[in-house]
Amino acid sequence: MMNFQNLKIEQMQAFTQITLSRPPLNVIDIQTLRELRDAFIDAQKHPTKAIVLAAEGKAFSAGVDIKDHTPDKVGSMMTLLREAFQALWAIEQPTVAVVQGMALGGGMELAIGCDFIIASESAQFGQPEIKVGVFPPIACLLLPRLLPWAKALELVMPGESVNAQEAHRLGLVNRVVPAAQLASEVTQFMSKLTELSAPVLKLTKRASLISIGDEGAADRMKAYMRLEKMYLEELMPLHDAQEGIQAFIEKRKPIWQSK
Repeated sequence: MMNFQNLKIEQMQAFTQITLSRPPLNVIDIQTLRELRDAFIDAQKHPTKAIVLAAEGKAFSAGVDIKDHTPDKVGSMMTLLREAFQALWAIEQPTVAVVQGMALGGGMELAIGCDFIIASESAQFGQPEIKVGVFPPIACLLLPRLLPWAKALELVMPGESVNAQEAHRLGLVNRVVPAAQLASEVTQFMSKLTELSAPVLKLTKRASLISIGDEGAADRMKAYMRLEKMYLEELMPLHDAQEGIQAFIEKRKPIWQSK
């Protein structure tokens, strides 16, 4: 078993559980992205029927660390973000995100990057990146595939969050239960998956992706590389992108210059 600073890995009999362990908000820094990449790659090596992505504390994740968006770090951050999601999407088994509290920015992207989401009633989903002068690349890739165009834009453009019930109504979330019932709901859901045939589960996931014109990790990465190039070469040189990030770090309102 690999050793991690910010993740906990539990190898169950029928599934692997990967738990974010940077409470209270499980902010995803460069080290955590590196660990997520490695954990997703390692999970593929075990003959389990499913992968669960969970989190400790009061929040699933408040997102990628804003300090890793500065010019000296953003290139490394984006590379590791790509590698982490490439590894997540390469997992042939079904993946299940368990969300309590906030799932914002990169936290929401991690959740919607999984095949299923089970959420507590306290969960909040949002992509607030535009408020700090950037866009969410994974969400911009996935949400238009998961939702009608106007609803996808509504989540990434004013940057407002939605509660668990609204996320369920939109079709982003599979189950919403009271917080006290979250663990038992996950157990029940996983028991339904893990009593099934492992190779048939994998083939069904592949077949479902093909039916929507998605060939999995390779197909998504081809599209994502265009978004990454836009992020690094067109977005990050903007004054407003740098101003938004600096304003957040300094805890003040950004002064946009539309340039």
